[in-house]
Amino acid sequence: MNIPDMYSYLVRARRELWGALEAVPDEVLARPLLGGERFHCIKDLLFHITVVEDSWLHEDIEQNEPVLMRMPALKDTTGGPEYAGFPLSTLLDYWRTVEQSTLGYLDTLTDGELERAVRLHDAPEQCYTVRGLLWHVMLHEVRHTAQIAVLLRTQGIKPPALDLLWFLPNC
Repeated sequence: MNIPDMYSYLVRARRELWGALEAVPDEVLARPLLGGERFHCIKDLLFHITVVEDSWLHEDIEQNEPVLMRMPALKDTTGGPEYAGFPLSTLLDYWRTVEQSTLGYLDTLTDGELERAVRLHDAPEQCYTVRGLLWHVMLHEVRHTAQIAVLLRTQGIKPPALDLLWFLPNC
């Protein structure tokens, strides 16, 4: 599977996840279910998934301003456990905007771009290929959406089927 195909799967799986989350009571999405410094609730994880894609793509790969800076409701947040009070629609609007930007970028991918070395904006001593960073971002999302599915189950809510198998063409 190549990067555009994997991202296409994520886009389709997101639609299932977003639709399911829109049917979940806000009190469940905002409920503190996790300990730790940064993620306490499902909404915290939603923001985290999105901001990771946004920052890796824009700040590191493209060396541009992240989409977050164009989102007035979110641009001054810290990334910590502060998203429980945000409407789900605000978080999903941010994710949709990042997704559109990523899709535009993926349309321009070449083999040379995939092999280009990228020094991290906040750790210039670290260097990765665009290919490696894009795979990191996509697998990061898979792991955290699985975490969200488990959290939904702990609240008695059946999560959507997000496994790749459900999105593969049938032969």
